[in-house]
Amino acid sequence: MQKRLAVIGIIVEEAESAEAVNDILHSYREYIVGRMGIPYRERDMSVISVIVDGPNDVISSMSGKLGMVHGVTSKAVYATK
Repeated sequence: MQKRLAVIGIIVEEAESAEAVNDILHSYREYIVGRMGIPYRERDMSVISVIVDGPNDVISSMSGKLGMVHGVTSKAVYATK
């Protein structure tokens, strides 16, 4: 299976959703290269970027599961190579 590099951008608008987000990320830990989370206190939300190296269907699945969490938005951006 061909692996791809992607960045998943995640915006958490509901603090109660943070545990669900962390659970999902933990379940995909073997594909995660790195992660950076920034709390944006002025807007009472957090912004997370996750670098992922894995099959396209795994990346899509992770981003989709994250986006289904209440108060969470996620989008994946893929490298062209």
